[in-house]
Amino acid sequence: MKKELGMTYSVKPTGGSCGAVVEGVDLSLPLSADWLSELREHWVNNKLLIFPNQNLTPEQLVAFSTQFGAIGEDPFFGHIDEHEQVAAIQRNADETTPIFAEIFHTDWSFLAVPPAGTALYGITIPPHGGNTLFADQVAAYEALPDSLRDRVENLMAIHSAELGYAPDGAYGENDQGSGRSMKIIASERAREKYEHPLVRTHHETGKKALFSSAAYIQGFVGMDKADSDNLLLELYAHQTKEEFVYSHAWEKGMLVMWDNRSLLHAATGGYDGYDRLLYRTTIADTRF
Repeated sequence: MKKELGMTYSVKPTGGSCGAVVEGVDLSLPLSADWLSELREHWVNNKLLIFPNQNLTPEQLVAFSTQFGAIGEDPFFGHIDEHEQVAAIQRNADETTPIFAEIFHTDWSFLAVPPAGTALYGITIPPHGGNTLFADQVAAYEALPDSLRDRVENLMAIHSAELGYAPDGAYGENDQGSGRSMKIIASERAREKYEHPLVRTHHETGKKALFSSAAYIQGFVGMDKADSDNLLLELYAHQTKEEFVYSHAWEKGMLVMWDNRSLLHAATGGYDGYDRLLYRTTIADTRF
């Protein structure tokens, strides 16, 4: 237990592959420099922090997020009417479109400098279903078989949003008019490509992690498509093994902040007939 600003707070591991629950902190208030430093250490080491029982306006959500870094770009999301730096992760009760973001991924890895983190705040939470899955990529890297480690250690991956957000992508023109409630903005910009190391060294913790996503990696530099695709499938099967995955159940008023440099995440369904709404901010990184 710690004391800060007259509050008693606790940080307790989830017991899963990653994450810790932080209780006793009111995130609507500014954090002191000492507590912010300590909280950031908990964040990068646990990779995921869970703050139950919060009551935040969009402005307060942004103010909390900016204590960890500048608000990052959401290149293919629209924003809520109340705040231009907040996106809505939304699905209406009568919606029949495929669940958004069911494939494990790290947010916006196709940018020149991908974001450090994402904060997600529960507004409307169904009575069941809708868990978010988090896969620990530090643990996945450390558990690589030697033969696979030797193959991937120095690879450069080619990242692009083309398959998802180009006009002919999964969320492009064919998805428009489907009844999807989320504000997704497809564009030709999604065809841009950036190369990043497949094995990433976290510039705050020094730990290595797999920085790989079947959603955004189109191939590997110097490798033909067939070999790249086969390697991606092999990596994906390893990265998402049960022992690396924590399944997070949501509550109204809960804020979850995760480190995109260390985790993959994926959405799940199971709440047909219920509205689901979460507000999201993206936290920019200073460098890769």
